[in-house]
Amino acid sequence: MGNEILLELKNIRKYFPVEEGMFRRTVGTVKAVDDVSLFVRRGETLGLVGESGCGKTTLGKIIVRLHKPTQGQLNYRLDDGGFKDLLSLDKQESFHAHRRIQMVFQDPYSSLNPVKTILSAFDEPMRVHGMASAKERKQRTADLLEAVNLRSEYMYRYPHEFSGGQLQRISIARALCIKPDLVVCDEPVSALDVSIQAQVLNLMKELQRRMNLTYVFIAHDLSVVEYMSNRIAVMYLGKIVELAGSGDLYSRYRHPYTRALLSAVPIPEIGAKKSRVVLEGDVPSPINPPEGCRFHTRCSFSQARCAQEEPPLRPYAEHEDHWVACHFAETLHQADDWVIQQP
Repeated sequence: MGNEILLELKNIRKYFPVEEGMFRRTVGTVKAVDDVSLFVRRGETLGLVGESGCGKTTLGKIIVRLHKPTQGQLNYRLDDGGFKDLLSLDKQESFHAHRRIQMVFQDPYSSLNPVKTILSAFDEPMRVHGMASAKERKQRTADLLEAVNLRSEYMYRYPHEFSGGQLQRISIARALCIKPDLVVCDEPVSALDVSIQAQVLNLMKELQRRMNLTYVFIAHDLSVVEYMSNRIAVMYLGKIVELAGSGDLYSRYRHPYTRALLSAVPIPEIGAKKSRVVLEGDVPSPINPPEGCRFHTRCSFSQARCAQEEPPLRPYAEHEDHWVACHFAETLHQADDWVIQQP
């Protein structure tokens, strides 16, 4: 993994109108993603974590342009080394750019057409993008199925003939059939049995190594994210509140929300325990988020400044690759509940 930036998001916002009545009058706006800026390096895995409704899936869909952002830039590195805003491309340029960024969805059953064979599901995107002859496309389908540890003759079967784990591996292979640079993985193992999850995760890491892939990995399970990611971005109510290297985030978190999330991660030792940091109250509505820091209504470290002034995402102390959006990050120390207690 190098330091070359492949994708850069600048001030991305996605607002959904709330409509009611027979005439669909707009009565509010859901701020699903609100002023997010980050970058993804070539060859790395960037993890996105947060509670349900925090905006991470919406952000993933913006990256693959299933959602058009309300505001912002989506800069992608071209073959000549320069950047191009994917949101400013014309129709022809946009068509070619779609090949570079693909997505693996959470539900493998609904991401495949039930009336088409696996071969048809693979052949169509390759044919649309003008890749090779029919014979070569068939051979690539066979090669990709074998790459995800499935038999090549499975290409003649239909989706209902496979288990959930097999379908997810097929979905991963299909995302790779047109040779993308970046793959957005939206909860790719959450629908699978625990016994199958490790196989799929190890497969994804192996494919990344062999094909020089870049991942944006969206998940709820922080243990999975830690295993897969080089860097992790923590989202809360449409904003990035902390961004750091995987090891750095878990050992030197500096945001109270990250602290609460990590306290819920189970300890894989018999009898070992730690205290949970239980957040009080519900997640505020994204239609009317709190003023100042959006987390201050649930934060035990909140002070008057937090309710008045929104903290910017800034570098933390001397760690240039550790960013945090908290006014008091320097004074937040790890608590006693992080010490593993033996019975």
